[in-house]
Formats: sequence, C-alpha cells, structure tokens
Amino acid sequence: MRALSLLLLLAAPAAAQDLASIRPLSTVEEPTLRLGDIFDGAGPRAGQPVGASPAPGRRLVLEASQLVALARAHGLAWRPLSAHDRAVIERPGRPVTTEEIVNALRPDLLRLGMDAEAELDLAPLVPPMIPPGAALRLAAEGLAFDPATGRFGATLTILAEGMPIQRQRLSGRAAPTLPAIVATRRLAAGEIPRPGDLRPIRLRAERFRPGLAERPEQVIGQQLHRAVAADAPIPLADLGPPALVEKNALVTMLLESPGLSLSAQGRALEAGPRGGLVPVMNLASRAVIEAEVIGPGRVRIAPGATPLRRP
Repeated sequence: MRALSLLLLLAAPAAAQDLASIRPLSTVEEPTLRLGDIFDGAGPRAGQPVGASPAPGRRLVLEASQLVALARAHGLAWRPLSAHDRAVIERPGRPVTTEEIVNALRPDLLRLGMDAEAELDLAPLVPPMIPPGAALRLAAEGLAFDPATGRFGATLTILAEGMPIQRQRLSGRAAPTLPAIVATRRLAAGEIPRPGDLRPIRLRAERFRPGLAERPEQVIGQQLHRAVAADAPIPLADLGPPALVEKNALVTMLLESPGLSLSAQGRALEAGPRGGLVPVMNLASRAVIEAEVIGPGRVRIAPGATPLRRP
C-alpha cells in the first residue's frame, strides 16, 4: 500500500504536465515573447511571458538546451528529438527611410544656418528598424553644423510604439544647389520649346555647368540649334531666335531705294532669324547675294550689294 502511494506521488508532476511540441518558425508582432510563440500545445500556459521578443526586423534562435530549460521552467512535457532541435522567432519590421531622417534633420539645420535649398547627403548607415505601422517620431540630439563646409553630425533618437527607444549616431553634408531648367521630353533640333516642354529643378553646385538655362523665360520662344534629351539641362549656347527663313525655302527678295522698289523670287541657302544675314540665290539670274531676313519668307537686299557668287 505504501509503495503504491509513493508511485502515485512520483507520477503526479508528469500528469500535471502538458504534452507540447516546438514551433520551428514563428512570427511575433508584440514586444513580449510568450510561451505559445515557442511551443504548440502549451494549453493555458501559452500566454505566459518568457522574455522580450527580438527587435523589429530581427530574429531570435533558441537552441535545444534553451528549449529544455524553458519547458522545465513552465511545466511542459517536451524533450528534444536531437541536439539540432531549435526554434526560430522572427519579428517583422520596416526600415526608417532616408527621407524620414532628412525631414527630421532639416528644420534644426535651417535654424543653424543651412541654405533652405541645400540637399542633404547622409553618410552610409544601417537604417533603424521599427514595427510595421507603428507611429514614428524622430529627433536629433546634439546636432552640430558647420556652415562653411556644410558638414553636420547628430545623434538620432528613434521613438516608435512597441519597441524601446533607439539612438543612432549619424553624419552627413548639406550640398548647395542651383536652379536649372530641363526638358520634359526629347526636343529635336529646330524646335521652339513651349512651357509644357520644360520643368525647373535644382542641380548640385558641383554638377552645374556655367551657361545652363536657369529660368523658363530664357528658353521659351527660342529655337534649339541641337537636340536635347529628356530630363537634360539646356545650354543657352544651343538656343537662338527662331528662324523666319528656313534653308532651301523660297523667299521674296526685295530691293528698295528712294523712288524704286523691286522684288524677285529667290531661294535661301541658309536658315536665318529676323535681322539675320543669309545668302540667297536669285532664281532668275542664279546669282547669290547676301540679304537681311525681314519677315517670314521675306528678305531685303541692300542697295549696291555685291553678289557673293555670279552664275
């Protein structure tokens, strides 16, 4: 009778235990890791906290020895099948973007004298991770800025729901920029750009070449001497007044002097804008003479002008 009572006492703890199995891979979203995140069949103990979850975007690996200790501590009937048994717990996360960091730094850098049009470059850094969908607040501590070089440094404080406060050291440079005009599409040589063909941008000062168009009014109504690729800046040297006479076009040649006005048909041998001088061939005499463009398809020959080439 006494032996039977002793056997029942020894069997009581095992009967109180629940049969469980490990979860080889599980995903958690809360900052607290619970027994049910590691073991299936934990029963009413599944909600018991066992520690902190991995940081957002990270994973935690529990080896067989750690799993045995957890099972014993919480009264679960579990034994590893081999020394290679393990549980992997992952926590989803999203990286804090460079744009979010720059937007957090800009107001403080402006107060320290940074140019409002400067472009911020961050030194390479491992982006901090936060829980997906969590409200985020960033703050810069100990911000230092050198207006002469544009260099800055600060400690970034990351506050988000469901995770402890993070701090990360960062540095970078505020690069000055200059205004420029680029084409919204490919513009062919001879085209006259319209407002919809242009858009303003800011170019870094070190990439800005002297002689680039900076304002739309410098380009609109002018004629391109060379093609411009889409999203490319437009050199002022490639612009000029629009041609009123095209090359090889038929033109009316006028010769005016006091009491005399003559006209003849000719062919322009070059294109020219208003006021430009172009060589024109008289279709009747085949002589080539220089004439001034005075309007669309009209040129004027100065009295006494000498032919450039005779037939």
